[in-house]
Amino acid sequence: MRKPLLELLSSSSSAENMTRPWPMEPLYRIMEATVPDKPMTVGIDQDGTDYAYFVKVHVGSKGKMMYMLLDTGAGSSWLMGSDCSEKACAVHNRLGTADSDTLRIAPKNFSVSYGSGTVEGKIASDNLSVAGAGFEYSFGLASTITQEFMKFPFDGILGLSMSHGISDNFLEKMTQANKLDEDIFSVALSRAADGKNTGEVKFGGTNPDKFSGDIKYTPLGSQEGEWAIPIDDIAFDGKKAQVGGIPAFIDTGTSFIFGPPDKVEKLHGIIPGAKGSSNGQTYKVPCDTDKPLTFTFSGVDYKVYPKDWVSPKNSAGECTSKVYGYEVAKGAWLVGDTFLMNVYTVFDRGQKRIGFATLAEPKSPSSSASPEAAQTKKTSGPDPSSTLTASPTPESDHAQQPESLAKGVGGQETPSDKEKPQSAATRGQFHGSRLAVALSAAALAALAA
Repeated sequence: MRKPLLELLSSSSSAENMTRPWPMEPLYRIMEATVPDKPMTVGIDQDGTDYAYFVKVHVGSKGKMMYMLLDTGAGSSWLMGSDCSEKACAVHNRLGTADSDTLRIAPKNFSVSYGSGTVEGKIASDNLSVAGAGFEYSFGLASTITQEFMKFPFDGILGLSMSHGISDNFLEKMTQANKLDEDIFSVALSRAADGKNTGEVKFGGTNPDKFSGDIKYTPLGSQEGEWAIPIDDIAFDGKKAQVGGIPAFIDTGTSFIFGPPDKVEKLHGIIPGAKGSSNGQTYKVPCDTDKPLTFTFSGVDYKVYPKDWVSPKNSAGECTSKVYGYEVAKGAWLVGDTFLMNVYTVFDRGQKRIGFATLAEPKSPSSSASPEAAQTKKTSGPDPSSTLTASPTPESDHAQQPESLAKGVGGQETPSDKEKPQSAATRGQFHGSRLAVALSAAALAALAA
């Protein structure tokens, strides 16, 4: 039996120590990134559980700070607006005309639909600054949002795909504003267990300090507007699963890895002791598994170690694979943060390719303070300049079925007042499903009994 989320949060030890302006207020914990020392670079904060990765963005004449989910699987960008009175908005940073003298709100509606609700509002424009670069940008200003967003620290979505949703294409506008030396951006994600969050995204180049060896590139496939490349195969302990030959969508906005059920079954078939569920969507694996999964792109192998692809023990002492047999994208893999924490990733819009390199080992955290004390920010109250967090417990993060993980707010992202995507499989139906994966994985974990 599952407890309601707010009941769960109100009974948690962290919640008990906080003073709430109203009962059952959710709390957000933010594991802040170290400040990068390279130009055109911003640290990637996270929720402390490797579920959601987001950046600080400053908006408008007064530089209002907002957290935006870094999402290479979305073409739409939006922020919560000050006229949104729902609970999910009330506990987040919101943007309105009182926050910026230059904010312009157009008489033009937008609506993005997900399986459990919608995000609706007006199209707005203002100066947006990220990584020290400011430029005029149009985005959705939400007045209605699905309650799923109550469970996450970020205040909106920063769409980094190459498609057009309800807003300007972020990468296109950045290029037009002459902010980039090269038409690329590069991502390094940190895992919470490493202690110090050194994650960052660099626009217009790469940071050699973040990777070792060469960057190996794979050309984009035929999925228009998407960061998708063909995958050769996935292997375990030197044995290939023969699950390649199809596209792999590379998505910073997705927590885990999803694939066609028959492919995922073949993969777990070469992992000793793996046992599938009755519907073939989840797989229990031995908790003492010590071998990596090896992903191959363009003939180059990249290892994903058990600390990332095998879940911690749940209350029953069982461990679950973070590779799910659920077809978020028809006939394709969806490769999220479980993989991306192990590589340095270059998204090359100019040459239409994605590159990977071995991620450099993070530097040891300072001994003068614990990682929790140094990197975790907790505040209380609906102060617009602060964001609160209560993260789900890692041991319960795989209690849900993949369709729940994929459809928490999932379904179809349907932009209004814009030309609709030509390919529903990749630029409409898929976008909503991917955002659902990003949002609901942690939310549903918190609801597990």
